[in-house]
Amino acid sequence: MMQRLGRRYVGYFNRCHMRTGTLWEGRFKSCLIDTDAYLLGCQRYIELNPVRAGMVASPDLYRWSSYHCNARGQPDPLVRSHSAYLALSPDRTRRCAIYRDFVGIGTPPAELAQLRDRARQGKAWGSARFQAQIEALLGRRCDIRGKGRPSQAERK
Repeated sequence: MMQRLGRRYVGYFNRCHMRTGTLWEGRFKSCLIDTDAYLLGCQRYIELNPVRAGMVASPDLYRWSSYHCNARGQPDPLVRSHSAYLALSPDRTRRCAIYRDFVGIGTPPAELAQLRDRARQGKAWGSARFQAQIEALLGRRCDIRGKGRPSQAERK
């Protein structure tokens, strides 16, 4: 379906906007996420993507974000709140304030790099215990590896 859509729509869009190339570059990336703390970190990462991309100055200003629902309490039929978000507080007003503060501090650089690396390589993001469980279940490694072939020492 996406290939057919791409073939038809991209040509039309490019002609209308006098541009060339693809609209959707790269492949969809994902990773398994451990606990609720990691899930909220991932949610914050997503809410801040338009800010990091320079599209808006604040997540409040991005129209297509769930931030309006999570941080401002605006109803949105497309958003179903996760139990980790709901556990921030039983009171909706307080929960929104906690979430605004959480997103407001931004994603710590180490967490940002970790999440990007894990998503890019399709590796599990979480505690060492969680990663060991995933390795055992899937029979594949969960550690982040550098580009290229492993060195002789890494192969041993």
